[in-house]
Amino acid sequence: MNEIRSKAPGYRWVVLFVFSVINAVMQMQWLTFAPIAREARLVYGVSPLQIDFLSMIFMVVFILVCIPASYIIDTFGIRNGVGFGALLIGVFGMLKGLYAYDYRMMVISQIGLAVAQPFILNAATKVAGRWFPIEERATAVGIATLSQFLGIILAMIVTPLLVTQNSKGSYDLQRMLLTYGVISVIGSILLLVFLRKRSSCAGDKYQDNRVRVFEGFRYIFNQRDMRIVLFLFFIGLGMFNAVSTCIDQICQMKGLTTEQTGLVGGMMLIAGIIGAVILPILSDKLRKRKIFMVIGMIFMTPGLIGLTFATGYGTLLISSFVLGFFLLGACAPIGFQYSAEVSYPSPESTSQGLILLVGQISGIFFIFGMNKIGIIHSMQMFLVFSIISIILSLMLRESTMIQAGRP
Repeated sequence: MNEIRSKAPGYRWVVLFVFSVINAVMQMQWLTFAPIAREARLVYGVSPLQIDFLSMIFMVVFILVCIPASYIIDTFGIRNGVGFGALLIGVFGMLKGLYAYDYRMMVISQIGLAVAQPFILNAATKVAGRWFPIEERATAVGIATLSQFLGIILAMIVTPLLVTQNSKGSYDLQRMLLTYGVISVIGSILLLVFLRKRSSCAGDKYQDNRVRVFEGFRYIFNQRDMRIVLFLFFIGLGMFNAVSTCIDQICQMKGLTTEQTGLVGGMMLIAGIIGAVILPILSDKLRKRKIFMVIGMIFMTPGLIGLTFATGYGTLLISSFVLGFFLLGACAPIGFQYSAEVSYPSPESTSQGLILLVGQISGIFFIFGMNKIGIIHSMQMFLVFSIISIILSLMLRESTMIQAGRP
């Protein structure tokens, strides 16, 4: 195993850094309007659902582009696939800043950014598999996941601070959107300059034995553990997408201000960062995946209960932290790597793409549900789903790849 690690170049950390930066930027652009939905409704003169739609666009487009993106990443390589996504992020991120008060341009820009999303998200386990040895891969995926949380924290906490109100009571969105546009261009340039193609990888035999994308789909759906994982992410990722998108509605119902809303949403992501730093490393060191996923499913439930029934600001912060630590810190990064291992020899981009696809589909349904049947009833439904998730996670089998220490 030490020999395998010695073959992994130090440049892998540069690659992971620039990939993480573009990940963060993309998430920031996704949820730009989530914590300021009330202000955005006034600026654009639209309904709450139309503001939520700006985030939902990412989920709808992901469904259409997910499989083609996985195919391009697997066929033409990480640099070409991720590079294309980064280019779109730079262009459409800046367009949002330049046309800050035009709702139609916001929709067009969000569509362009949404097309970029699967080219970034689907590549995380592919980057880990190409550049990192097996005992570092959950850690690498954890860092990539951590960067997504940082981007969402930026959207949740910083966005309300950048939106100002003039003496006439009108809100200024352009400063915030233009700032995020400049950040998007910088992130795009960093990735295009520093992301290199690697001729060999930390596990050459392991990578060479991967099958092509469409053959991988057939293999995945024949795998019992992968079918369970897909359902777990259908519930977990869908809940996260819905809660993140509708966080302002959830907190407004409980009497919180816009600034408090941003902190409640940000607390979930801060906890996710802490979890993503600690838990994937433990998973790699102990060579265990299943137990961490089970723990994540069990202990995210108290956090969900708190967000559903609590009304106090302090209790909501604690509940958000608990949910984020276990759902985002354990289930997400370790679940991604677990799926890449149990779905072998399917390409990593295929397994991760499918996981994200089901989460986007459920997210759309859950968001519509929260807008149509109400926040409380939807959150109660999520609690039932979380209990089902606990039962299903107990049915998973341990990854034989991590136990054997295969490269």
